[in-house]
Amino acid sequence: MAIEHDYFGLIGDYWSERKEYGDQEVEVVLDADSDTVSTASLDAAATMVGELELIDDELRNAFVGELDGNGSVVSFLTAVLDGDDAEAAGAMITRESGDRQIDALRSLSLVRVDLRPDADGDGEIFAEFEYGLAPDEIDARLVASIDIGRAVVDVRFDA
Repeated sequence: MAIEHDYFGLIGDYWSERKEYGDQEVEVVLDADSDTVSTASLDAAATMVGELELIDDELRNAFVGELDGNGSVVSFLTAVLDGDDAEAAGAMITRESGDRQIDALRSLSLVRVDLRPDADGDGEIFAEFEYGLAPDEIDARLVASIDIGRAVVDVRFDA
């Protein structure tokens, strides 16, 4: 049975739209099964689309909080800032605070947001936010997964 949503329209298996916010263009994708998704989850997904800038800011702050460890954020930054693509990455750093890692995190481009409103339980991956530094030139991505309450579930480095 098909569901029609005020924001997403007729829910099938896939919905995609390019959204502009700030000085970037982001691909937003909704992957939902109309037989199992709830209207409340679709509403939450629509709210996330409307609050991309706020969620983006929250995730960047979470990335900064991970700089003290040896996790995915540090691995990503080491790979792009010190690897084969260091020159392209360095050219994309638009901020100059004196802290190269912070400047790189603040210069990331939000490339894509995948919404999965079928996964609406606490701790389930409801949305993934994919970031890149010089994304047209460098394939490496930093991906943050959040649940429906916007808590970070996972951060991974995709090479």
